[in-house]
Amino acid sequence: MIVTRAFLLAGIMAAAGSQAADLDFDKTFSSKGEARQLHYSATYLAEGRTHAVQVWRDGEQRLKRRTDDKLETHIFKPAGQTEWQMVVLDLPRQIRTDIERTNLYRIGHFTDWFSMAHALTRPTGPYRLTALKQAPVADAPLGPCRWYALDRAGTVSNVCWSGQLRLPLLIADGGGKTLWRVTSASTAALPRAAFALNDAGFVHNNANADIQTD
Repeated sequence: MIVTRAFLLAGIMAAAGSQAADLDFDKTFSSKGEARQLHYSATYLAEGRTHAVQVWRDGEQRLKRRTDDKLETHIFKPAGQTEWQMVVLDLPRQIRTDIERTNLYRIGHFTDWFSMAHALTRPTGPYRLTALKQAPVADAPLGPCRWYALDRAGTVSNVCWSGQLRLPLLIADGGGKTLWRVTSASTAALPRAAFALNDAGFVHNNANADIQTD
């Protein structure tokens, strides 16, 4: 009986150890304790092309993203609310488009504040998140980080998460190819002009009205 109990206890401990390796996305990649303001620059790979993006964030109230100096996205969220408004500026064509979070969902664009501010999308289905003991790629990140493997339906992303910036400094695919890299970051106070919405001479497009009448 003593031997049997010992084997049962060993089995329970092994199962617990295995389960502990599977981490929770929101707890692991938490924004809790992040700097009030942040400005960072990054490059990312999409459809075989390299793009450049800059992000300015002011808490959970204001966010601006500028991609390839062609597209500028402003997001405004009142304190304590989940709803937000988005303004997209097409800089070359000088077109301003306004749309609300609810209407984005209506047309199938399920995005959230965390994803846009932290460049890391929450899994919408089953996933497995595990900590890695060593870096899975040769590329060096901007600063110190902890590596995690995020497996979504067999597609693995290796994430180098900065606990200081609450940001993925580097993301690579399962084969080691770098898909995302932060090239600079600062938590210094941002000037008021950082969130200025310069749309003089732009054509205005109210996407909310178009969606609600469909």
